[in-house]
Amino acid sequence: MIITISRQYGAGGSETARRVAAALEWRVVDNELVEEVAARAGLPAADIAEREERVPSFAERLARTLAAATPELFAARVPGGTVPKLQETDLVRITETVVAELAAKGKVVLVGRAAPAVLARERDSLHVQLVAPRTYRIAEAAERLGVDPEHAARMVDETDRSRASYLRQHYGRNWYDPVNYHMVLNTGLLGLDGVTELILREAGRRGWLPIRS
Repeated sequence: MIITISRQYGAGGSETARRVAAALEWRVVDNELVEEVAARAGLPAADIAEREERVPSFAERLARTLAAATPELFAARVPGGTVPKLQETDLVRITETVVAELAAKGKVVLVGRAAPAVLARERDSLHVQLVAPRTYRIAEAAERLGVDPEHAARMVDETDRSRASYLRQHYGRNWYDPVNYHMVLNTGLLGLDGVTELILREAGRRGWLPIRS
């Protein structure tokens, strides 16, 4: 049993996932995927970040953590024990492996990571996409990040383009096509309470709600 939440930037995906997971008493895996994998590998995420003088990007942290956790997925290390530089396709493949492992364990709410495409054949899954008007998302992003609306607007647009491009390039899917999801919910109209309630209602219909004694 797994619920995936795809989301436009600023549409409340992280908070919705947290609420749904809490109600179901499931795990939630969000943007802290690196830390999640590091924990499973028994590696402090802070130690990984300290291996370089600068703060690594998400892709770099993911690559280094996964290299330690699943060395069989990587080519041999170069002299000195460093992790060889990976191509984006390598990162995609490794991310798919982690997503599949999480799904296999079940009872998880997974945010992003192209999970609906990766788990398209997973029968015991519920794929949700959260959307909202652009003005709503800009306002949410500006308030949450403490930036001006102009800066927030750039982040909203750039992030959405990046997510759409990732899905199109690696899976040949249209990120905006509602056919790829079981539910497409508008947080701008329904609010976080509304979308959470609808997701939980579908989870209940499937018999996923925890049994109370």
